[in-house]
Amino acid sequence: MTTGAPGVARYRLRTTFRHRWGGYLSLVILVALIGGLGLGSLAAARRTQSSFSTFLASTNPSNLNVSVYGGGGVNGNNNPDYDPALTAAIARLPQVRHVAVAIEVTGAPLTSDGSPRLGVTGEAFPVASINGLFFTQDRVAVTQGRMSDPARPDEIVMSPIVAKQLGFHVGQVIPYGFYSDAQQNLPGFGTNAVTPAVRVNLKLVGLASLNSAIVEDDVDTLPTILPLTPAFARGLLAHKGEPFTGALVFGIQTNDAATVPAVEREVAALIPTGVISTDHVLAPVVAKADRSLKPISIALGVFGVISLLAALLIAAQLIARRYRIDRGELQVLRALGASPSETMLDGLIGFEVSILIGSVLAAVIAVALSPLAPLGPVRPVDPSGGISFDWTVLGLGVVVLCVLLSAVAALLAYSTAPHRIALRPRIRSTAGARVVAFTARAGLSAPGVVGVRMALEPGEGRSAVPVRSALLGSVLAVALVVTTLTFGNSLQTLVSRPALYGWNWTYILQPVGAGNGNVPQVTLSLLKRDRYVAAYSGASFNDVEIDGQSVPFLVENVDAAVAPPILSGHGVDAPRDVVLGAATMAALHKHLGQYVTVSYGSPADAPVYLPPTRLRIVGTATFPAIGFASTVSDHTSMGTGVLFANQMFPKAFASAVNSGPEPALDGPNLALVRIRPDAPPPAARASLQRIADAADKVFAAAEGGPGGNQLVVQGVQRPAEIVNYKTIGLTPTYLVSGLALGAIVALALTLLASVRQRRRDLALLKTVGFVRRQLAAAVAWQATVAALVGIVVGIPLGIVTGRWLWDLFARQIYAVPYPTFSVPSIALVALGTVFLANVVAAVPARNAARTPTALMLRAE
Repeated sequence: MTTGAPGVARYRLRTTFRHRWGGYLSLVILVALIGGLGLGSLAAARRTQSSFSTFLASTNPSNLNVSVYGGGGVNGNNNPDYDPALTAAIARLPQVRHVAVAIEVTGAPLTSDGSPRLGVTGEAFPVASINGLFFTQDRVAVTQGRMSDPARPDEIVMSPIVAKQLGFHVGQVIPYGFYSDAQQNLPGFGTNAVTPAVRVNLKLVGLASLNSAIVEDDVDTLPTILPLTPAFARGLLAHKGEPFTGALVFGIQTNDAATVPAVEREVAALIPTGVISTDHVLAPVVAKADRSLKPISIALGVFGVISLLAALLIAAQLIARRYRIDRGELQVLRALGASPSETMLDGLIGFEVSILIGSVLAAVIAVALSPLAPLGPVRPVDPSGGISFDWTVLGLGVVVLCVLLSAVAALLAYSTAPHRIALRPRIRSTAGARVVAFTARAGLSAPGVVGVRMALEPGEGRSAVPVRSALLGSVLAVALVVTTLTFGNSLQTLVSRPALYGWNWTYILQPVGAGNGNVPQVTLSLLKRDRYVAAYSGASFNDVEIDGQSVPFLVENVDAAVAPPILSGHGVDAPRDVVLGAATMAALHKHLGQYVTVSYGSPADAPVYLPPTRLRIVGTATFPAIGFASTVSDHTSMGTGVLFANQMFPKAFASAVNSGPEPALDGPNLALVRIRPDAPPPAARASLQRIADAADKVFAAAEGGPGGNQLVVQGVQRPAEIVNYKTIGLTPTYLVSGLALGAIVALALTLLASVRQRRRDLALLKTVGFVRRQLAAAVAWQATVAALVGIVVGIPLGIVTGRWLWDLFARQIYAVPYPTFSVPSIALVALGTVFLANVVAAVPARNAARTPTALMLRAE
């Protein structure tokens, strides 16, 4: 004999399974599919956000890269730019774990007549690995073909962009010439009159990118490095007494990231006085990559959470529907003497088992979807491709689904139990009833009044419908769609307005070429008189020591007319003011009003020496991505950088840095130019080009000056966060479409359930004279009211939430917070909600119109 509530529940499960199995199966499928999509999206979000760090770890990265220029001056011997003693000295530093080194040499592809294509040297620097740099440490990422064999001197890989620009393809044999210092000074250098010291037919065996170039700013694209094999380096080093111009490139692995600033200082002390060196730290690269991946990972995470909420809401409706169908059976059980606990457990065990099976299947589906991640720029080089098990998401996801859905099922079982229903008052005055009465007094048609009542009043007894959950679902659906649209519109605004990501001007004028010159004075004079120029400012860039950390800087005059956009505080108004990027301020553990100590070089480098100087932090700014390419040195970008005044430097320092070989070439590294808003863009661009042409003439006429330079009119240089916006692609569109589809399905289920539960009420309406058209109109009014409630409440809620989320996101990537929303898009959401609600209502309306009056009333 079955005794106790659990025993009765098990007995009832066996005897009722035949007619309840459809509901259980529906619940399993729902939880598995929608829950699996949600868990898969959350796992993809985590995998995408960590994809660059995972990839980077697989390349055995260096914490610090140091480039030492003029290698021959470092060692003073006859070997071509390589000094084993310096490498050994760096390796002996207490915080250094390993050092890999390579030598940069001057080389170029040869034309058919043997002339070097010297233009290539400014885009791709051949760098020969000595002991595994780019091969075993800082391994490059091969995207096509294979990696060059370290034991073969005649194999090479190059970046896809360089191969495309030069017209090379994998498998091609490229004649390459490498030139010594002496050859580069010969009159015929650049023609076939000077035979290269080393000529090699290099086979292009693969296309590969540096591990730091997977996620990069526009300014980092070129120049880049062409890795040459250790076998090639050994052959090159055998040329005694024939030095080659270039640099030493050190990849340094420290014990941990915290020791990098100390190692930077120790390495700088090992480099002889007067030798130029630049540092490139890994940490900012990782931070920048993580920021650039945030938009798509956030989109995936939001979609995952929304999917799980949708699973929860729709599952709750399925469970509630089953309990309403079985309400008559429960009342019979209660009348036969079943206890409250026995009636509550009736059917609950079946739901709990269904929820458990569905949750486990959801985890399986999430794993099956895992090969689709990560999304974004790292996907082509992701080392962990294929099936992935994110046990954090899978484990917590299954537990959350089981706990929440089980709690919902238990709550519904308790609220629909016969002893609870018996305690409810038969007549209750609700806000919905008052609204219905108001619409009736206002003269709304009879179908309209009935539809408003069906939308707002739950009803009683067997015709009761969960209108509150339906209205809540409508509000949430509209709010989530509007939130997504607001966030997406703000993202498009960020991408389309360069000032929001630091490019607070229209163009920069920058010298490029072998001469390394500054902007000539004639350029500044012409800019001052140009009718299309609203404002301009000269700026220079480099790296500086701030509280012991190397930080890229921009320097302008006090109260410069053109400067990066300020996020907080104010700009540089005095010689001892300094403005920091938000990420730099966080790394220095400072805040507004505090002081930092700035220094540059050492006393032996005088006059290019800035003794330790205290500056007051007066603001934070969003910095532009300009300066050296990361293959050379770090540069400012979004939250990274420092801005201070030229007047802060000693006069001798400023004179030495800005001086050219003759006074006409004295000037800053850049000219930042803002064009007048009413200026025709083509005319303004042409005017700036004429100014650049005038500067080129000055370069060409300079005696002993940078004759190889030219002044380039450069448009927007985007940071990686904006460059990789294209990797988001249609994700916001898919997200909005998914939300809209979920809302439509939820509303359809609600309307179908409402018509089914209220068939008796509809039959009574037909007996008092309602025709089929009026019954269909009542259902249409019900759908319209539900949509209007969602619009009135959901749109303002969505706009506020979207703006708040955008402010939070913009501050995380150090952009200027500027949330926007599109009024036409919001209007379309409102109109589309009403339209789709009525489209969805068509089938329930037809069912309502066909309600069999005689059969329904005979059952009474």
